[in-house]
Amino acid sequence: MNKHQNRPLQAAVPAGDSPPKRPRRGEPNAGFFAVGVYHGKNDINIGTLLRSAHAFGAAFVFTVGQRYSKQASDVGKAWKSIPVMRFTDIDDLVNHLPFSCQLIGVELSEKATLLGQFRHPERAAYLLGAEDHGLSPDVMDRCHRLIEIEGATSCLNVATAGSIVMYDRARDVAFWGTP
Repeated sequence: MNKHQNRPLQAAVPAGDSPPKRPRRGEPNAGFFAVGVYHGKNDINIGTLLRSAHAFGAAFVFTVGQRYSKQASDVGKAWKSIPVMRFTDIDDLVNHLPFSCQLIGVELSEKATLLGQFRHPERAAYLLGAEDHGLSPDVMDRCHRLIEIEGATSCLNVATAGSIVMYDRARDVAFWGTP
């Protein structure tokens, strides 16, 4: 067993303060999140994103406009433990989001909030665009909010960007408790 496995995330806490207890999945008010790709270009990235989503405790992974098939990059076979859903287009996704779930677009945009300044909602579905075209203005308009990974001056690999967002959410929950 790796010495870092099962070690809780730690966030900087001001002197004298301690973060609230982090709710675990399945506990009341623990919230949930999902992550997905809009018109993904590379199936290997979806497999890698699935692997990260499983590690960070995502409720499900989804694709919009692309069929998922088992990927060699998903070495832990996360598809056996986490649902992978397919939506035909953005309307199909929006119409089937769980109740009160916010759609959060991840995109380089002047309208986006920097990830470091973003407080993650309790129930969220993070939508990433493919590296070659990102999220279109029409798709961004369908999102409740947009976030941008600060420091990235150009497009990141979709699996990398998704992993950064999921880590930030886990760090946010570890510090603040339920989003």
